[in-house]
Amino acid sequence: MSETIDQFDAEAVIAVFDRGNEAMLDSRYREKSIVRLPGQGRLLVTGDLHDNTIHLQKILRLAKLENAPDHHVILHELIHGDKLLNGMDFSHRMLTKVALLVLDHPDQVHPLLANHELSQLTGRGVSKGAGNSLDLFNQALEYVYQDAWQRVADAINRFIRAMPLALISDSGILCAHSLPASKALMKFDTDIINRDLKNEDYHYPYGSAYLMVWGRAHDQVLYETLAKKWNVKLFYLGHQHVETGIESKGFSPGVIVLNSDHERATVVDLDLAATPDPEEALLTAIPLVSVQIDPSR
Repeated sequence: MSETIDQFDAEAVIAVFDRGNEAMLDSRYREKSIVRLPGQGRLLVTGDLHDNTIHLQKILRLAKLENAPDHHVILHELIHGDKLLNGMDFSHRMLTKVALLVLDHPDQVHPLLANHELSQLTGRGVSKGAGNSLDLFNQALEYVYQDAWQRVADAINRFIRAMPLALISDSGILCAHSLPASKALMKFDTDIINRDLKNEDYHYPYGSAYLMVWGRAHDQVLYETLAKKWNVKLFYLGHQHVETGIESKGFSPGVIVLNSDHERATVVDLDLAATPDPEEALLTAIPLVSVQIDPSR
């Protein structure tokens, strides 16, 4: 990461989030509410991170963004970890790191909207088991930035609003935090990937962005419907706890679910020119425990 800032300087942090916001929206691969990648290059697919900064370092080592401009990485579910400091959640620092990464590599680093970021944006409560994550997050902002905390929070919300819903490659890969529940498909706007997000898309109960990032309980009909509509051959998703770090759901088209936050965390390094293959994804998944870094950096 070439650019650094004083994490305690509210003005500097606000500026980074606003510049990161603009960089995401101005990325050469941004198309309305998604990122559209050509069928060439490499993509490192990750799962939920939940403020695991060590795993973020390992992911960046694997992504090798500096080696070639067509190396890409997705990042999602960044905030609201389960490790509190003095009873507060300081995961805004993870968002700041990611905003800086977007500025360093605006066409290569792709943060995707996830349910915890959406909850922070809309103020709708969510928990990782230690209390209301929104309150814990905001308490840390107020502790660090004092009278300026609300302005920092507003800049974070603008950054979250700029996040795309999904990444889709010309070779048929779709990466997203989740998909709408099967029972909500009739309420979901499948054309959302072809337009900009509107305010109502983010809100409970029937906003289409809300339905997508919070969705669970998917069935064959859902995958077939979205695969046909969006020209997808293989889905990569998060939003589910996978004990082994990665699993195939056994549907057609293929569905892979990953976690990148816990002790068996995994990622997948994809050749965007290759035909998607769920079984190959399982066999070539990279356990993050196998990646060596200097944790002091």
